[in-house]
Amino acid sequence: MGADSGPGAPPAVPWRKVLYERQPFPDNYVDRRFLEELRRNIRVRQYRYWAVVREAGLVAQQLSCVAVFLTLWFYMERGDLGPSTLLWASLGFALLGYGLYEALGGGSRERTRLADLQSAAIFLAFTFGFSPVLKTLTESVSTDTVYAMSAMMLLAHLVSFPYTQPSPPGSLSLNAALFGSVCLASRLPGALHTFAMLSCALLVFALWPCLLHRLRERAEWSFPCAAALVCVAGVGGLASFWPVGALLLFLALLVLTLACPLLLVHLQRHKDNIHGPWDEAEIREDLSRFLS
Repeated sequence: MGADSGPGAPPAVPWRKVLYERQPFPDNYVDRRFLEELRRNIRVRQYRYWAVVREAGLVAQQLSCVAVFLTLWFYMERGDLGPSTLLWASLGFALLGYGLYEALGGGSRERTRLADLQSAAIFLAFTFGFSPVLKTLTESVSTDTVYAMSAMMLLAHLVSFPYTQPSPPGSLSLNAALFGSVCLASRLPGALHTFAMLSCALLVFALWPCLLHRLRERAEWSFPCAAALVCVAGVGGLASFWPVGALLLFLALLVLTLACPLLLVHLQRHKDNIHGPWDEAEIREDLSRFLS
């Protein structure tokens, strides 16, 4: 930072903050008024604890959805849950969720009900037809490798899941979840088990997030209840066959929903962002007209 007076100082000519005019100052010269424009934390967002807890519930319930899916797969693999029972239960929950989604739609629809019915029929037909192929897809792969791939894919689903909006078709999170589901379903006893498991995977990983997003938009009061119900189902399902895993999941949910928001709110007071004339220029004008 240059000086305004003293031996060897620049001539007593007013310094102007311009680039297009030649001045008797070095290129890196700034006067003492430079730091007068310093501003601190002008764009820092202040978080409220319970608002952050509410948003953290999205992560907690998605982790619990994975636990619910693994619980259903375990009981099918052990033979305690039949494929027909799971199919009828999935159908009932799908119809109930679709009715609730329509009731919360507010009259605005991008697709017709006939289009929704056609999409569901096409998926079910293709899944049922390819179930024997999917059942034998990983016969030449060891079980440990299949379980490792499934764990990696479900972890990738949790990491890449768009928690602020439903997973669009073809997204990384949805594809990872379905790939992990196919790997696990290929280890079930029969083709009908595979079909039932993949149908359940679509319900849990694709349709449920859409309904949950609609609940957040149109019925905010119901979102914490729905998230809490999924978390209870996940912990309870794991506790029925793996108590240690249920305890670990319970502790992870507590950390995600209570400890992490508290840490975020606490660290906000230590945030120190500085802004001044050295910042890059921000274009606030709407330039969308130039893109059309």
